[in-house]
Amino acid sequence: MFDLRPVGYVIGLLVVALGVFMVPPLLVDLAEGRGEAHVFLQSSLVTILFGGLMALACANAVKEGLSLQQTFLLTTGVWFVLSIFGALPFVIGATDARLVDAFFEAVSGITTTGSTVFSGLDDLPKGILLWRGILQWLGGIGIIVVAMVFLPELRVGGMQIFRAEAFDTMGKILPRASAIAAQIFVIYLGLTMLCGFCYLVLGMGAFDATVHALTTMSTGGFSNYDASFGTFSGPAEYVASVFMILAALPFVRYVQLVNGNRTALFKDAQVRGFLMVIAVLTVVTTLVLTRIFPHHWEQAMREGLFNITSIISGTGYASVDYMEWGPFLICMFFFIGLIGGCAGSTACSIKIFRYQLLIASLKVQIQKIYAPNGVFVARYEGRQIGDDVLSSVMAYFVFFVVSLGILTFFLSLTGLDLVTAISSAATALANIGPGLGPEVGPAGNFAGVNDVAKWMLAIAMLVGRLELLVVYALFTVRFWRA
Repeated sequence: MFDLRPVGYVIGLLVVALGVFMVPPLLVDLAEGRGEAHVFLQSSLVTILFGGLMALACANAVKEGLSLQQTFLLTTGVWFVLSIFGALPFVIGATDARLVDAFFEAVSGITTTGSTVFSGLDDLPKGILLWRGILQWLGGIGIIVVAMVFLPELRVGGMQIFRAEAFDTMGKILPRASAIAAQIFVIYLGLTMLCGFCYLVLGMGAFDATVHALTTMSTGGFSNYDASFGTFSGPAEYVASVFMILAALPFVRYVQLVNGNRTALFKDAQVRGFLMVIAVLTVVTTLVLTRIFPHHWEQAMREGLFNITSIISGTGYASVDYMEWGPFLICMFFFIGLIGGCAGSTACSIKIFRYQLLIASLKVQIQKIYAPNGVFVARYEGRQIGDDVLSSVMAYFVFFVVSLGILTFFLSLTGLDLVTAISSAATALANIGPGLGPEVGPAGNFAGVNDVAKWMLAIAMLVGRLELLVVYALFTVRFWRA
């Protein structure tokens, strides 16, 4: 049996950090004067105490590196444990949430999914609203680090193709990883502040600008209002679209950019593919809206760009109820949510690079049909794609589709109709946010979903955020015997 104490030590430190991040909502509640400051005082003390004791108990087993098994456990355990403590303010606070609702909301926040079970957001204490934004912001920077540090080394879903671009191996990780992670954090923080400043210039209040900047750059999508981003329709939609796109691009390219490589960003096939998909889908949506609905072309383009960017990046904001846009666009919105942004970004879902690798592989197979004796090699950005990468990508697609089918089936058994079940399953596994239909669509939320389905969806959000295979590996006999 491998030693779990190094894993416990790291998780304990991160739990302490989570408790420290509860201080800003505490100060906001004090300033608001609604008598809610005790919520975050109690939550922070409990969280810091538990995390500190856990770290102290495991400190004597700390060593330089982690084994493969410990790394798998760490990447899974961190998100689960942080979700538990992140739910405390929802249970104690004005939401007075039941355990299932609080856990669902915390998981949705930390995984940057953006699905919510809370209504009446306009009247909630500002501390709770800020905490929802902080959870998503922390989840956003967390998934960047996980995608850059752990997933390439764990060879999950084809991520190993990016290993040379970020960090070397787990044995050599500390000096280089810490330096690059620090730069990523500074860039992430800087873009968040710039986003908030732009929102301020466009007329948002300081609090709204802060929270929406946190949830925009994390591609999380939590808003302070039941109407989501529809409260700020107009030029703010363009600004939000720009920053959602920036958040969905690989942050390691930003690091290269600030270190003097001016062409790093647009030489990336992911970036070009992602921007092209958004451009094409925006044009299609604009044409449909102007031809079928009484939309002015500027309104059609603005709403199309914003909502497409929100869904494809997994942010989950909604400026309008696009369920009223007709079956063609509704169907399109369902599928673009399964595309996702770039690897190494805050965006979620399947990711654009996996589709590019799949297309490259299909091209080779088609060429072999026409020329059976020819030698054809699948390439990505000029590099030969290894068989291990292709098999990993194929496995990811298979696991995603199978997981989607199984989750849809079990959600249907709880009493959800087919559209709600399949769209809820997709939005949870792909960490998108809103589903389809009147109940869980852009104009609704997940409050009315039964408790069993909420537990299923909360677990599915964690599994989807961790690229499926990281979690599934824990349930194999070979993993625990290694």
